[in-house]
Amino acid sequence: MRYVCQICGYVYDDEKEQVPFEQLPDSWKCPLCGASKSDFKPEHKERETAEVTVNTEAADMKKLSAGQLAAVCTNLARGCEKQYKPAEAELFNELAAYFTRITPAINDADAETLSRQLQEDIDSYPDVRAVADRNQDRGAARVCVWGEKVTRMLSSLVERYLKEGEQMLADTDIWVCTVCGFVYIGSNPPEACPVCKVPAYKFEKVEGRA
Repeated sequence: MRYVCQICGYVYDDEKEQVPFEQLPDSWKCPLCGASKSDFKPEHKERETAEVTVNTEAADMKKLSAGQLAAVCTNLARGCEKQYKPAEAELFNELAAYFTRITPAINDADAETLSRQLQEDIDSYPDVRAVADRNQDRGAARVCVWGEKVTRMLSSLVERYLKEGEQMLADTDIWVCTVCGFVYIGSNPPEACPVCKVPAYKFEKVEGRA
């Protein structure tokens, strides 16, 4: 049996490994991206999932919050940077900074709520991807692929935090891919981003943690 990481695509093959996947401890992590054992699925189930018919009707438009607009503008700025459009990138960064400043503090934020919201985002990706595919928008489709993988990794990290608490972050660092947003916990960033494949120097270390 082969098991596939739903985040980076790493395959654990029972026939090649000395320990069957089912016998691995719950604390085992993906050797490539650090995802939890629960983020692996049997290969045949992954194929079945790809054949599921999803609702392709576009969701109703809604007003974005200041925080959401900040995230959108930041992503647009990065997109402009990749297209070698520094002037446009600077303008989007200015907008992102403005929306960040006016974003109100969330006083009742907690890991449980974040976990639920991340799962809601994961559940919404098939419909969003279907819209991109229907319109033959390859760029949007790639964003959906990257976005779902990054969101799954964030969900995995939050679930791990709920189990381990602050000990999870002791004596280690947090790295973020500046291209796709993938988050990695470890002393050094991965040699290549498990999601978008950029080299390690594209990762930034999160500084100033309490």
